[in-house]
Amino acid sequence: MRVLIKNGRVVDPSTGTDKTLDLLIEKGKITQIKPNIRASGAKAINASGLVVAPGFIDMHVHLREPGQEDKETIATGARAAAKGGFTSIACMPNTNPINDNRGVTEYILSEAKKNAAVNIFPIASITKEEKGKELTDMADLMDAGAKAFSDDGMPVQNSQVMRRALEYSKILNTVIIDHCEDKNLSADGVMHEGYYSYFFGLAGIPASSEETIVSRDIILANKADAAIHIAHVSVKGAVDLVKEAKRKKVKVTAEVTPHHLFLTDSLIESYDTNLKMNPPLRSKEDVRALKQAVKDGTIDVFATDHAPHTVDEKDVEFDRAPFGINGLETAVSLLLDKLVDKNVISLHRFIEMISTNPALILRLENKGKICVGADADLTILNLNKIIRVDVNSFKSKSRNNPFQDWELKGAPEMTIVGGKTVYSSSSLKNT
Repeated sequence: MRVLIKNGRVVDPSTGTDKTLDLLIEKGKITQIKPNIRASGAKAINASGLVVAPGFIDMHVHLREPGQEDKETIATGARAAAKGGFTSIACMPNTNPINDNRGVTEYILSEAKKNAAVNIFPIASITKEEKGKELTDMADLMDAGAKAFSDDGMPVQNSQVMRRALEYSKILNTVIIDHCEDKNLSADGVMHEGYYSYFFGLAGIPASSEETIVSRDIILANKADAAIHIAHVSVKGAVDLVKEAKRKKVKVTAEVTPHHLFLTDSLIESYDTNLKMNPPLRSKEDVRALKQAVKDGTIDVFATDHAPHTVDEKDVEFDRAPFGINGLETAVSLLLDKLVDKNVISLHRFIEMISTNPALILRLENKGKICVGADADLTILNLNKIIRVDVNSFKSKSRNNPFQDWELKGAPEMTIVGGKTVYSSSSLKNT
């Protein structure tokens, strides 16, 4: 099917484009970009007053399948992603069994091909069973379809193992995605260590737990001349370390989540377990540093760390609840409302961080850009649309999201993957 998108504001940081144009899509590829395209027989989408962006990419998602399908499946996670404006998501390896071998990677890709509305890119584990002791067969996993490596949730504590992983990643031209946490320092902590942890009587996770591993792994990556991506940065000290490493030309990139940008540890006064995540919500000073790092380019990527759990798992005492929140269906609106609409960052910078940069870091050819020959993965935005977060309307299986009833300005109107519409709001369904 041919699709013609008419009169949209096309914004593509990779080419510097920001103007009203038409796009013609044929056989899943973009074939023309210019004003006033004529294409008889093509399905027309009127994008007047809307932004047409290269498809958004979330490079940090937990899909839970295989093994934890009560929380999420590849199909439900993909539907949530499509509604949230994401055309591609990268799924972390802490499934059951863990994605540490070809069989699991191939299973994920097979299920995605059959059931996923969006592109699924598996992230394989650095070490076998995420035990931090023995490296996986990284070359074989890449051959099977893995796009990067991470022991997310169970970060590699052994420096020699991480050193070897970085050396192999250099050879394979891939990236290590690094959950930075010194488990000896975080111990049994459940929230940020500071005034509020003492006040609320909860065990704290110190900022130094994150800073220590960020520092160590920047040093190791520099020695190996390897690429390292710091996941879900949450503290000012980590931001400072990344900024200095970039100044020294270390191959380091970093991501931040909406919840770490817009929530602080003081909110845990409610003991709402939907506010429990790892890394934990941090101080106001840390939040200020994260926002500044987004503005000045120190942080490269927005990611959700979508971590779905069942209602029963979260409906327990704060100490006992699992870490993690649902994030795919609220991220884009949060970022548009709190950053773009408030002129903290430009629309161009927002799209760069949620599309262009993730595509470059994960080496996703023909994604994260709007040009002739690129994949027709597109996110169409309405910057003026007002939404109210309602977890009961989520496409995801899970409801563990702390933004219930927040009113936000800006939302996805349509998500297109390979030329096929995989999500459309009510206002565009009959276009």
